[in-house]
Amino acid sequence: MLVTLKVDGGVLAVKDAPDEKQVNGQDTSELTITSTSLTQLNNLLSRVTYTSTIYRIRTSDLVHFTFENNKALFHIIIRRPTVPVLYNTGNDINSLVTIATKTFLRYKQLHVLLNSIRRVYPKIKIIIADDSLEPENVSGDNIEQYIMPPAQGWFAGRNLAVSQVTTKYFLWVDDDFEFLSETRIESFVEIMEAFPELDVVNIDIVSYALGGVVSGDQFYYTLEYVEGDEGGCLKRIKGRHHNPLPGHDGCFFVDIVVNFFLARTDAVRRVGFDPSLKRVAHTEFFIDGLGQLLVVTCKDLSIGHQTHEEQTQYDSYRNQGKDEEERKLAHHFFKNYLKCLKY
Repeated sequence: MLVTLKVDGGVLAVKDAPDEKQVNGQDTSELTITSTSLTQLNNLLSRVTYTSTIYRIRTSDLVHFTFENNKALFHIIIRRPTVPVLYNTGNDINSLVTIATKTFLRYKQLHVLLNSIRRVYPKIKIIIADDSLEPENVSGDNIEQYIMPPAQGWFAGRNLAVSQVTTKYFLWVDDDFEFLSETRIESFVEIMEAFPELDVVNIDIVSYALGGVVSGDQFYYTLEYVEGDEGGCLKRIKGRHHNPLPGHDGCFFVDIVVNFFLARTDAVRRVGFDPSLKRVAHTEFFIDGLGQLLVVTCKDLSIGHQTHEEQTQYDSYRNQGKDEEERKLAHHFFKNYLKCLKY
């Protein structure tokens, strides 16, 4: 019985072969193994090693396997080991989580947010990225305000804020949110700690007007991407993936969630936020994270959303004009090599 193994980017060998005469081509790209016993042949195959001869940190090689009249192909995955990133998680929520936000011309709303956080979490660290036209000083215990050049935009501010996080997790909040007495970050952390493969956990947003609850709707989408020879097609679909998080019937796997989520700091840094997107940008982060971030959305947890107030100067930046929308789409299509996009 004869087996032939052939590879392109490495060499093969049989480790500790009992009889070297049964093996031909040790430490070459083509190896043949002969034996009169199937049991012995399988034993020799179990000793086959592969060594890459081309330095790569992330690649694969194709193995051509031949046995009598049978042929097969299989891949060898080559990965350079990565160094673990560990965080000193301490003994309480303050050493596990940092709250991060971005503000622009909305100091009134920002102070409502900060006061609401301090009512529930008096010591947790808060990071503020601020690109207001005329910055105002925001101070307080364990609050860090980073002043940016004026109107640098939404994603540039996110990058700055997240770059300063030193805890294992960060909680992202918009500057017009408001913590409620039932807003418990610990609920996020319990889920993330129980499922280390998760990268982002999101909960309900409860909107307020005239002191009453308006809605508690969940905002979540999945993404459908189909590659093509002349660009891919991307579709955003309202809904979730079919299976819930094990043991948590109220948590479902999705691809896009609203701007209130707990995330693993190192996972989000690997994806980053495209600073070319200055004004209206949200889905784009999750598109960049498709296949890299595992996201869930959960019910029965909540945060308040402050009543919207008309602000002429803020709205003039916030509301996209036709030119800005077309520029963003053109950037999107080029960057992600798309030929069609459907929201």
